[in-house]
Amino acid sequence: MVWKENLFSSCRGVFMFAPNPKKFIVDPALKALVEEFLIYADVEANFAPASLQKYEECIRRAEFLLGSLDPQTFSKADLFRLKSILKSQVGELRQMQILLALKRFLIYCRDEKKMAVLDPEEITPPKRPRRAVTFLTTKEVEQFTSSIQLVTYEGTPHKGGVRFKALVEILLGSAMRISEVLSLNRNQIDFDKRETKIIGKGNKERTVFFTARSLYWLQKYLDIRTDNHPALFVTEIGRGRFQLPDVWRSFRTFQIKSGIKKRITAHLLRHTAATQLLFNGCPIGHIKEILGHERLETTCRYYLGLDERAAKAAHEKFLQYSTVG
Repeated sequence: MVWKENLFSSCRGVFMFAPNPKKFIVDPALKALVEEFLIYADVEANFAPASLQKYEECIRRAEFLLGSLDPQTFSKADLFRLKSILKSQVGELRQMQILLALKRFLIYCRDEKKMAVLDPEEITPPKRPRRAVTFLTTKEVEQFTSSIQLVTYEGTPHKGGVRFKALVEILLGSAMRISEVLSLNRNQIDFDKRETKIIGKGNKERTVFFTARSLYWLQKYLDIRTDNHPALFVTEIGRGRFQLPDVWRSFRTFQIKSGIKKRITAHLLRHTAATQLLFNGCPIGHIKEILGHERLETTCRYYLGLDERAAKAAHEKFLQYSTVG
């Protein structure tokens, strides 16, 4: 049976690695079963390596919190105990990821290994809390991008600054995820058509579009590079692909320099691009495709209702009665 990631579609992007005093699964039998499960997830569901690691980490955490985890003896009482521990220690999103990983694991044990296990439908994670989407205003976008140092004190191009400026503009001008941007190679960018094809979440291919402004800054960055590395964004000396830890440091540095109080991240820039599309009248269905969301529900959950100006205008236009008083 080929299964999909639908179970996790409502919480993609919330998986995180958390500090864990137990680095490995302790029980050898559970370890072997989880390894089989991960192989199945790899070859049948075509999960990305990072997703496989996250599943393993969540199951390992469940074993650590319960003291042991045998799928065939895991009971509803164990489930309640696990939920209680999670509720006292971590937030809703972390609870959700661990419980959904355990649910998917039990489905595998039941359907593929033919084990007698607790009905996976008994595992109901907490509802994902809806929080306000944070984004930069157009004024803050200019404030942040203009704070990036592009020239050294000697008057030569500041390679690190130009690289980060290009990266920020690409994020703002495409609405891509940071992992998608950093995976790109130079030869993938079609400057004439202002687009590229990428493999996004769930190993799904999609076409990504760029603004003219974003490609202008990308070309500026490529023009000052002297290396032959194929990656679109590389380290200062051009020997390796630019990595996430370096990106986070740059965001923090220029956030402080810009004076903006919001915590600026690559994902916040993705939200910024999406809200700008919305505020400029882009249909929600097109925003879904641009962002690479699998379901329209995901796009609606994040962005519908953000444009209060449009909501007020709609209220005045459509909420009318035939008589007054």
